[in-house]
Amino acid sequence: MAVSAAVCDDDRRMSPSGLAPEDLAALPVFPLPNVVLFPGALMPLHIFEPRYRELTREVLAGKQLMAIARLKPGFEDDYEGRPPVFEVCTVGSVVDSVAHSDGRYDITLRGLARVRIVRELPPAQLFRKMQADELGDQWADPAVTSAWQRKLISLWASLAPHLPDSVRDLRALTRGAEGAGSYADRLAGALVGDPDASQRLLEELDPAERLRLLTEKLQSVLDSVSPVTSARRTDLN
Repeated sequence: MAVSAAVCDDDRRMSPSGLAPEDLAALPVFPLPNVVLFPGALMPLHIFEPRYRELTREVLAGKQLMAIARLKPGFEDDYEGRPPVFEVCTVGSVVDSVAHSDGRYDITLRGLARVRIVRELPPAQLFRKMQADELGDQWADPAVTSAWQRKLISLWASLAPHLPDSVRDLRALTRGAEGAGSYADRLAGALVGDPDASQRLLEELDPAERLRLLTEKLQSVLDSVSPVTSARRTDLN
């Protein structure tokens, strides 16, 4: 009975993403310029700097979790130090890794969850660790999110011929997405390359608003490749 109670207590402490509080208490962070990882998206990384080799060794020896945080503009003067990063970032899990004989690594991360950095821990290693809190999606009206999803599907059908083969199939791209927020993240990770737009989408906790922003983005892309479609725009009311 005592074991059962302990298991239940652990379940209550575990988030929907599978992250436990101790996972976020001292989270290894890999700061990158102009790169945003979305939950559900894959990110390949080539690790060659000594501090990030050390980070990767620790991550692979542990629970294989690290955060990808975007460096704020102006980081160049202090790149070798600890320049500021955006507070909202994504925790990723290593799903594939290759260790090279010279100490380099090639790894692939899958985004697990949004987090907000609470504080940076005092430097005890070459790389940075931070305490973070997990961020969940806000409640959104299902009717509103469904309407935006229908609009996105319609736009995607028109845009698909202009997209790379790897992201042309919307159903394949969003397979396994649970809920409107996850659906939006899959599309954002595949389509939005602009770092500022990506950071805005990452920081937006309202799934309906993420879908609206993505619809706006898709419409602008479609207009750029097929200007005649701009005359056929329709707005959601």
